[in-house]
Amino acid sequence: GDIVLLAKPVTLTEGDRVTLTTDVPVATDGTSKPEKLLYAVSLPPVHGQIEHINYPSVPISSYSQLDVVAQKVSDIHDNSHGAGKEALR
Repeated sequence: GDIVLLAKPVTLTEGDRVTLTTDVPVATDGTSKPEKLLYAVSLPPVHGQIEHINYPSVPISSYSQLDVVAQKVSDIHDNSHGAGKEALR
């Protein structure tokens, strides 16, 4: 089916951590199993990384909708200069 993805920018300042919720990325594909949807990080954050909360300090390149619903994914700013909006893609 058709895939619909809604994503909002995440604004972080130096050293911030934001746990992703379904308010940030949410997708549907017209099936009855949205928890099986996977997100791929095609453009990682410029000043930080995306992490699974069970593996801090380890950047990830993909995560599931189930991870987002369970609030297991965070966008971490690395304390470098240049805080700003990070777009999840």
